[in-house]
Amino acid sequence: MAVLAAAGGLVACSSSSGGDAATDASQAGTYTIWDPYPQHDKSSEWVELLETCGAQAGATVQRTAYDTTDLTNKTLLAAQQGNAPDVLIVDNPVVSTLAEAGVLTTTEENKLDTSAIAPNLLGAGRIGGKTYGVPIGANTLALYYNENVLEKAGVDIASVRDWASLTAALEKVKAAGDKGITFSAIGTEEGSFQFLPWFWGAGAQLTALDSPQGVAAVELWTDWLRKGYAPNSVINNTQTTSWQEFTGGDYAFAENGTWQLANAQKAGFAYGIIPIPAKDGGTAPAPTGGEFVSIPVQKDTGRYATSQKLVTCLTSTDNSLTTTTALSYVAPTEQVQAKQVAENPDLAVWVEAVKAAKGRTSDDLGTKYPRISEPMWGAVQAALSGSKNPQQAMADAQAAAASATR
Repeated sequence: MAVLAAAGGLVACSSSSGGDAATDASQAGTYTIWDPYPQHDKSSEWVELLETCGAQAGATVQRTAYDTTDLTNKTLLAAQQGNAPDVLIVDNPVVSTLAEAGVLTTTEENKLDTSAIAPNLLGAGRIGGKTYGVPIGANTLALYYNENVLEKAGVDIASVRDWASLTAALEKVKAAGDKGITFSAIGTEEGSFQFLPWFWGAGAQLTALDSPQGVAAVELWTDWLRKGYAPNSVINNTQTTSWQEFTGGDYAFAENGTWQLANAQKAGFAYGIIPIPAKDGGTAPAPTGGEFVSIPVQKDTGRYATSQKLVTCLTSTDNSLTTTTALSYVAPTEQVQAKQVAENPDLAVWVEAVKAAKGRTSDDLGTKYPRISEPMWGAVQAALSGSKNPQQAMADAQAAAASATR
């Protein structure tokens, strides 16, 4: 999933599934589209939609698919060479990196309508008051729970409304002989991604990692490990390995994403999903995953009109249900979200979570975000491993982040 890529990471990875990127964008009638979905081949709904939108725009679409990090590198290089794709679909934290590098046009320049898009999702693509694309959909995090484990422990899931009631449920589960909660606290962007709902849910801000609210979030996780409510393996868990722990059937809760819904249905036990609770109740803001559809800068500005038609088609209300279903996302508009829930009631909790979510680069953090995220995940690692107490870990992280973002 796109959320696994470190925001703004520029380390080259392996190969693309669509051939060499150096397509001649000036070829009349042929428009290049680059996306981060190599898992979707020519027979997929996604590629069928690309071709349909191309036909409607009077263009031949030439699509190239890369993994997320490779896509960022290829785009920066192509822009340098004056050979950027006509349409680019890119992980939302990377939008600020490309915008700052002068690679992307704004939605205002190309008259892309974003009026129906949820503002919290659009925020990930807003830098300096300008918006650099249209979100194609979103995924985020919630808590999966094992109904059998909770029933054995005498826990009513309706009672889990805040940190205190969640911790009380974990205590009961442990007393009943089962395991509490698993998550990913690995020292990468995945760890930050999974920590942010607790950090934001405490009322903390990324510009003040060592605030009392930020420290409280680290203390919550640290206390869970100390009391045996969460396993020490979370320090090295990816989102995939923590999911594997949960599907073993012994854990009451797992923090994971929309993308695991199909796997949950194959887990072999009754499960449910609740939004991640904020410290004092309500739904915690979780970070958004998902991509933006953008129009890169072109020397031949006459190409923008057709590119605009392609982007409008891909993000239109009529096509959004197809797109988000094919990519396993929650739609970025309320109208299509309602259709998704009508077709699949299991998505209701994810729609609620997405409505409360926010972009990691929102609040005009832009390219500062990765320079804050890395010290933050390092602080969480230090606190969970016991090498620093939560207060010291976050104080050191804030000092490092402040120095890196000056």
